[in-house]
Parts: sequence; structure tokens; C-alpha cells
Amino acid sequence: MRSFSLLDCTLRDGAYITDSRFGTPAIKGIIKKMQDAGADIIECGWLKDKEHEEGSSFYHIPSDLEQYLIEKRNDVLYAVMIDWDRYDVKNLPEYDGKSVDAIRVVFPLGKHREGILVGKEIRSKGYRVFFQAANTLAYSDTELIDLANCMNEFLPESLSVVDTFGAMFEEDVDRIVDILDRELKTEIKIGFHAHNNQQLAFSLSAHFIEIMESLGRSYVVDSTLCGMGRGAGNATTELVASYLNRKHNGGYDLDCVMDAIDVYMQEFMEKYNWGYSTPYFIAGMYQCHVNNIAYLLNNHRTNSKDMRNIIESLSQEDRRKYDYDLLEEKYIENQDRLVDDESGIRELKKIFEDKEILMLCPGRSLYDEKEIIEDFIKEHSPVVIGVNAIIPEYKYDYLFFVNHARYEYASQVHSLIFNNVEKILLSNIKTIKENKEIIVNYNRAVKRGWEHFDNAAICCLRLMDKLHLKSINVAGFDGFKHQYNESYADTSLPSLNPDNKWDELNDEIKDMFRDFKKSAKHISKISFITDSIFDI
Repeated sequence: MRSFSLLDCTLRDGAYITDSRFGTPAIKGIIKKMQDAGADIIECGWLKDKEHEEGSSFYHIPSDLEQYLIEKRNDVLYAVMIDWDRYDVKNLPEYDGKSVDAIRVVFPLGKHREGILVGKEIRSKGYRVFFQAANTLAYSDTELIDLANCMNEFLPESLSVVDTFGAMFEEDVDRIVDILDRELKTEIKIGFHAHNNQQLAFSLSAHFIEIMESLGRSYVVDSTLCGMGRGAGNATTELVASYLNRKHNGGYDLDCVMDAIDVYMQEFMEKYNWGYSTPYFIAGMYQCHVNNIAYLLNNHRTNSKDMRNIIESLSQEDRRKYDYDLLEEKYIENQDRLVDDESGIRELKKIFEDKEILMLCPGRSLYDEKEIIEDFIKEHSPVVIGVNAIIPEYKYDYLFFVNHARYEYASQVHSLIFNNVEKILLSNIKTIKENKEIIVNYNRAVKRGWEHFDNAAICCLRLMDKLHLKSINVAGFDGFKHQYNESYADTSLPSLNPDNKWDELNDEIKDMFRDFKKSAKHISKISFITDSIFDI
């Protein structure tokens, strides 16, 4: 009898990605393929305090799972998970062997006793009980010993070490496993659940396997197909199964694993995003709950540098939870960075007074309608302002930057133009000006209330209105097409719309533009030199 168990939790951890809506064919198919592959434990989803909906991996009672089990096998353990405080176990019927065999109870730091009480109720109804100690990295040595002692009294099937924030390194796994191996009774398996924030999920899982093999102790390794899971995702089933096959005669059928990926996972990979990214690396680096990262991405499209500074400004306790009001406060604090810009505003008013102004936004029309733009410049001799980008075919009088990534890109890729042109920068980019720079307070140019409230063209228009200009000419404010490289004159510009919702973005910019025209105090005329979907 082998000492290890491969636990596939695609339908449970992946529920964060699909909101549990995998669909009936995928739930049936993934379970069938994983049992055919020889997975020892299949975690089929969650138990929740709500009625089951067909095609969901959220079940109300174990019998909801029966319809998805094409062929329940005795050599596979079928499991579900509950949050220690989010499922009323009074709803749990007696074990009947027809669907769920085991229930994993997850609990946070300091709540293991409460979790064990829940486990006792579950076991009294005939189910096998597993525990997951969320954010195990946060446990001190003393707390780990207490955790082990409490588990020894209960004797669950296993206790899993959980790298909740993807923050562990090998030495962290060594410390935790060393204590648990020493303190836990040998009949309790030790489990490991890795997250991939630092691209270490598979490496740490392999390291855990080798530790357990050297100890001669039974263990459980969690994984998901294609690493599917919230944020940076998890260790991948295909890699872990292959490793166990190569190193420890696992005997898992990788053809069945590949079938599960080809037949059922491709759709989800095309439809949803998960896996390693720089923002989720930041979450791992600071042991930060992924919901904080998602909030900054979804609500503010925060760049990596600002995101790191915002997360760093939170206390460790605040990083591990998600307080959106506090996060918004920290975001605004980071972006507002007040500067004394009165002299710069006076200077710009004086320079721009009674001048024709041409804003060159970075849309594709700067190439496609270049002749029209050049004719306008020859005829009107306007002050030319490059908006958030440099297109080297044009000569600029000023460059206006809203976004730090665009500012850095321009400074590196077009350094000669960048260094020789006067720049107007919002204070979210920097607060101390250098040669040929005028820094303006961020709040002079932004108006919150939209997801993409920091659109550079709208921000530039707001600033021009604050400078008491009466009319503005605009080129390159085209509107987004469905392919990123069709929207910009420079297709290598850092993307400001990672979610690819182009139509929604266009509608939002239209709404911001209408709002600007309605609320502008000085600008009464905006002329489009090139075609724009915002010319409304």
C-alpha cells in the first residue's frame, strides 16, 4: 500500500473561477476522467447553505452529487469541502455511501477548536473528516504544537498545510512539516495545498513529497487540472501526477489526465483567467489575500509598482483580510500625493492662453490619417500635446502622462524625444519635478465614478478646462477595437485594458465624455480632426 494520496480539487478550487458553474457535462466528465486516471481523492466541490443548482459544484446535501457520479468506485474517495462557519451541519444527512465519503473542513488561524467541533458533528454522521489549516505560514511554532495536540485528540484522516497566499519557501515547508511530523500522531496524514503566487506551487509540492518520503509518513498532495484556482492558481494535477509516477511509482494514467484537459478544461482556459501574474506575485510576497489584488485590478487597474506600495502600506493583519473601504482609502492616499502645483498651473495658463491646442491621443488614426493631421498642423500651428504616448512621426510641444507604465515606456523607447519635450505629469506618477517637467495634482484631472476614470484623453480635457481654454482639437481619440493591436498607432504600448472588454470600455468613455461636456466650465468646443466614435 502506497503512502501518498493525490487529491484533485479542480471542481472545488476552480469554483472560485467559474462561480461553481462548470456545467453538468464538465462535472461528470472531470470526476470520471480523474477516477479513471487513478486519483486517490476527488474533491467534487463545496457544501453550501443554499439549494443546489444543476451544473454547479455547490451542493446543499451530499445526495446532490449523485447525479454527477457516472460510476462510483470503491478505490476512490469522493470529498467535498465546507468552511467551518458557513455550512450548517445540521442539514447533513447520515452517510449512505452513495456520493460523498469525506468532508474537508477549512478553518482560519485561531479557529481550529471550532473547526474540530464541526468535524465531530460530521464524523458522528458517518463521514470521514479532513482538515485544512488556512494560512499555515502564519502559525507560530507554539500555535502549530497546539494545533497538533488538538488534532491528536480528534484523529482526523489528515491535516493539510495550506499556503493560502502563495508566500511559502522551502524553509517554511521544512519548519511546519518538522513540527507537525514530530507532534502529530502517525495515523494522521499530513497534507499540502500550494498556491502559485511565486511560481513555486509545483516545486514546493515536490519538496513536500520528498520530505514525507524521507520521513516514511503517509501524506496527501492537492492539485488542480491546469492549476485552476483563484488568483495565481494551484499546483497542477498533470505535473504532480507525472512527478509521482516518475519518482515514486504513482501509477497515475496521464492519458486520462490529458483527456480531462483536452475535453473539459480548454473551454474554461479560453473563457477565464488564472495563474501566475505579477499582481498575484505581490500577494504572495506580502502574504496578502487575493481579493485585495482583485479589487485594485478590477476597480482601478492599478499598476504593479503602485499596487506593491499600497499593499505594503497595509498592516500584516489587514493584508490577510479584505477591507475594501480601507483599501480604497489607501489607493486614494497613494494616488493623490499632493504637490504644490500653483506655479505650474499659472505657467500653463500663460503659455496656452489664446493658443490653438491639438491633443494627439495614441489611436491608430495617427497613422491612418496622418496627412489630415499634418495639414491641420501646417494651417493652424497649434500647441501639440502628446497624450500618454509618443508617436515619433510627430513633433510635440508637450507630453501629458497619466499612467506610470506609459511614462516609463516613453522614457525608455523614445528617450530622445522624451528628454527634449516639456512634460505635464500627474502627481500619481511622481511628486518631485525634474528638468522639463510640470507636475499637476492628480485630482485636478480625474473624476471618480467610473471603472476607467483615469482615461488619459478625458483627464487631459479636464486639465485643459482647468486652464480656462475655450476650444480644443483632438486627433487619435478613435475608440477601442476588439483587437488591441488595431486600436493603437504603437501596438507595443503597455496595455491599459487587460480584461479585453472593449465595447464596455468604449461605452464607459462615451459616458465620461458626455459628462465632461456637460460639466466643463470653460471649454465649449471640441473639434475632432480624425474620426472618433466619441464624436457625439
